[in-house]
Amino acid sequence: MRGGSAAEVEDTIVDEVPVALVYNGISHAVMMATPADLEEFALGFSLSEGILGHAGECYGIDVETGPQGVAVQLEIASSAFMALKERRRTLAGRTGCGLCGVDSLDQVCRPLPQLPPAAGFHAAGVRRALAAIGAEQHLTRRTGAAHAAAWCGMDGALRVVREDVGRHNALDKVIGAMARAKADPRAGFLLITSRVSFEMAQKASLAGVSALVGMSAPTLAAVQLADRAGMTLLAFARGENFVCYTYPAGLAPDGAVPAATPGAA
Repeated sequence: MRGGSAAEVEDTIVDEVPVALVYNGISHAVMMATPADLEEFALGFSLSEGILGHAGECYGIDVETGPQGVAVQLEIASSAFMALKERRRTLAGRTGCGLCGVDSLDQVCRPLPQLPPAAGFHAAGVRRALAAIGAEQHLTRRTGAAHAAAWCGMDGALRVVREDVGRHNALDKVIGAMARAKADPRAGFLLITSRVSFEMAQKASLAGVSALVGMSAPTLAAVQLADRAGMTLLAFARGENFVCYTYPAGLAPDGAVPAATPGAA
């Protein structure tokens, strides 16, 4: 119904399915996710949740699709698996909820790395990335119901862009893609189209990224976490404008940046 007129049209609806993450044969988490880039999602989730200390502890990933959903089978190092069993929890993932299933307060705030300054982080690079991200949000344009996350070079070139119905999932997919490509987290910044929540900032810091840019608002907990970790946090980033909440010395307001390199992977 538009403008008082009714019409039948075809529509594209974003997909979300249950995705079970299974470690060495034991199911650990079931998340609702868009069924794309699931190997990257599983690896990124494992790293950002501290299940794996580094990508080398994952020996293999298989994706199995069944009538009730998708099972992603991960073979991980025995030391990582033993640590996982010691802190087992049931995590029921929901769109927009990042801490469902955490059963104790000490699981919320994990130890954070102290991040180095975001060398080469320029306002011009942020603006270039913001100008480019819309063209790479194919699922969002078709459905209006997806979030995007991107790994950007300091020059603002989009290296990796992933979308998902869940903002946490989109970021995990990017972190997984970075790990598989052996990307240096100090060589760029993360851009997310959603608000900057506590867990989004925590995932970015655990990935070793010194600068995080959000297109929507931050939460106080996210700002405090970024401050503790040494992360430069920008939010309300739209067009030419943004707000820097932490470590403004890590952001150069002016200055030349390298020419943009080829777009998203």
